[in-house]
Amino acid sequence: MKTSQEEINDQPNKQKSESENKSGMIPIQPEGQEDCAFDGAMITLVPITDAAHLIHGPSGCINKSWGSRGSLSSSSVIHKVRFTTDMEESDIIFGGAKKVQRAILELVRRYKPTAVFVYSTCVSSLIGDDINRACIAATEQTRTPIIPVDSPGFLGHYNLGISNAGEALLEHVIGTDEPEFTTPYDINLIGEYNVAGAIWNVLPLLTKLGIRVLAKITGDATYKEICYAHRAKLNVIISAKPLVKMAKKMEERFSIPYIEESFCGIEDISRCLRNIAAKLGDSNLQEHTEKLIAEETAALAQQLAPYGNRLQGKRIVILSESLKSWAMISAANNLKMEVITVSAQKMKKEDRARIKNLLGEDAIILEYKSPRDILQLINQHQAEMLIASDRYQSTALDAQVPLLDINQELHHSYAGYAGILAVSQQLYASLYSPIWKQVRKSAPWE
Repeated sequence: MKTSQEEINDQPNKQKSESENKSGMIPIQPEGQEDCAFDGAMITLVPITDAAHLIHGPSGCINKSWGSRGSLSSSSVIHKVRFTTDMEESDIIFGGAKKVQRAILELVRRYKPTAVFVYSTCVSSLIGDDINRACIAATEQTRTPIIPVDSPGFLGHYNLGISNAGEALLEHVIGTDEPEFTTPYDINLIGEYNVAGAIWNVLPLLTKLGIRVLAKITGDATYKEICYAHRAKLNVIISAKPLVKMAKKMEERFSIPYIEESFCGIEDISRCLRNIAAKLGDSNLQEHTEKLIAEETAALAQQLAPYGNRLQGKRIVILSESLKSWAMISAANNLKMEVITVSAQKMKKEDRARIKNLLGEDAIILEYKSPRDILQLINQHQAEMLIASDRYQSTALDAQVPLLDINQELHHSYAGYAGILAVSQQLYASLYSPIWKQVRKSAPWE
């Protein structure tokens, strides 16, 4: 089934925007330059820990690679290294196909990765370099899987790149190997990239239930486990709309049903566990799941109690478009904090409805505002903390309120029940840091 660019990019089309305007929804204003399709493909595939990633393009496409995404590994670290063919003017004139093939052979000889993913870029695609042919030839020579990823940046938004990466896995990797054994409780986790070790907060819960994660696509994954992902009984998509197309194709080819879930927030992780158990169709598993959820939530409530006593009633502003905002809202609700406003950037209509459900109909869903507007909102509502990226650091200092920095690059996991405890600890540490007493003091000459 052909999918439109708008569907893949998961952005509202013109008709949707008009209907949203009629219902009072304000169109989201872009904050700046969006990431490209090449970035999306890299974000999706780089967490495969034992594979090497070769970029066929200028060295500038490598960007800030080492540790920038924060996808952690329990084994190999070769995925953190970016290899490039370093295309120059002569390659643009005469073609770089031979150069990419030589680079693959040298990479395999020196580093011996389990597999190599080769990415096209704007430059290599514009001059017509055929990376597919180079990958086929290199695979025959090295006996190592060489996978082409055709997702140059000019194709579109990074969500399209994520979708293209899923297509590459489906066409070249999934179904090429078999597991040693299978169980009735084998699942795949799709769209979780183990940023800050998020997946490690969830795997122990599944293990307690007797559920085996056959393949992780792609956080902390090995290449081989993705090869036999077609033998799973269920695909669980974790907050990754662009990979739904991949899951639908796996359902068509391998009869694997899928569900869409989230690990961020107490309600979300509990719902996720329940839905997995229900889809696997074992009544004993469902009963065991309810028991585990009760135990985990009771233990979490006990751990949160000391923080709740100090954080209850505190007023906060959340400016984040990432999944972490859901964990923040869930933790704030459980700690009985007051969320004054939540950012609406990159938020879809169903997300807005979910915010209203969590925070009430009077919740302020904030469209794009300048730092000056944010400062005015903090002062007007007497907010006591700002939760945002470090670009709002000066705004928090002007307002003399603590800033909890939740940049994507920071190594804090907010997934699962353990993630809610981590959120609470950071809220407490930021709000009650002794530095704020000094910041709020008058200068000696005043």
